Amino acid sequence: MIGTTRDPGARGPLAELAARSAGHLTVEGLDVADPAQVTALRARLTGRRLDMLFVSSGTTSEEDTPVGEVATEDFVRVMVTNALGPMRVIETVADLVADDGLIGAMSSGQGSIANNTAGGRELYRGSKAALNMFVRGFAVRQSGTRRSVLLLAPGWVRTALGGPGAPYTVEESVSLLMDVLESRLGRPGLAYLDREGRIVPW
Repeated sequence: MIGTTRDPGARGPLAELAARSAGHLTVEGLDVADPAQVTALRARLTGRRLDMLFVSSGTTSEEDTPVGEVATEDFVRVMVTNALGPMRVIETVADLVADDGLIGAMSSGQGSIANNTAGGRELYRGSKAALNMFVRGFAVRQSGTRRSVLLLAPGWVRTALGGPGAPYTVEESVSLLMDVLESRLGRPGLAYLDREGRIVPW
């Protein structure tokens, strides 16, 4: 298993998990917003075969600001981190994924256009909706293969992004998400699902 982090030298939870894994987990450095790092990661993985590629990247900014008033630099940073960067990783590393493997990305329920009845968080919502559209386009190009393509909406989780009031810990959420990921292996085509495996409307 391979995990990535922007700072592989930091003694964070991923490094601690790798240290306890008896060599089953290795950690690579990757900032999805840096195309050179994406290319370098692909080079380091040459010769590997992956059963599953799952990209999780997210940030937010100016949550209460209407999107037309968001500073350009904030718009670009959020869109690159949440949509363009993950797609660069997928496009660059996809050739290492088995023909019947899974390729996915961490979306959000807030990326659902149909479910947006409350408004707010316009920049974040838009970035995840963009990711959904890009992954859908990628899935069309995979339609002649046996690969599964998946967008996951993890729900409200206690992370730096989700805040301390979220109902699920990272550990609780990851366990549920892994169940969904494993359930999609061997099932070709695109799905947009929540942490319980339920369909999220586009």
